[in-house]
Amino acid sequence: MAAKKPRLYARVKKRYPQYVAAVEALGELSRHLGPLDEKTLQLIQLGAAAAIRSEGSVHSHVRRALKAGATPDEIRHALLGLTSVIGFPTVTAAMSWAEDILD
Repeated sequence: MAAKKPRLYARVKKRYPQYVAAVEALGELSRHLGPLDEKTLQLIQLGAAAAIRSEGSVHSHVRRALKAGATPDEIRHALLGLTSVIGFPTVTAAMSWAEDILD
């Protein structure tokens, strides 16, 4: 289930390799600082991606959550659980983007 990185990501990484390395290192470090497992962290990040209405990030975190062991039903439930916080229209947009990957 290896996903190809977006073209812009590849261009930024080629042009600013130290910057991307630092961003990736920060992400890696933050995942190992506490007791949460990878699946839980990916579901949290999926919720954040949905909240900022980032289609690409929702796609990415659905893939990552699946890789970390989340089921499609857990992913859908994580998104539905956001309704009272980010609103129905934002949740349904995120659900649509998640289904791009889950279908």
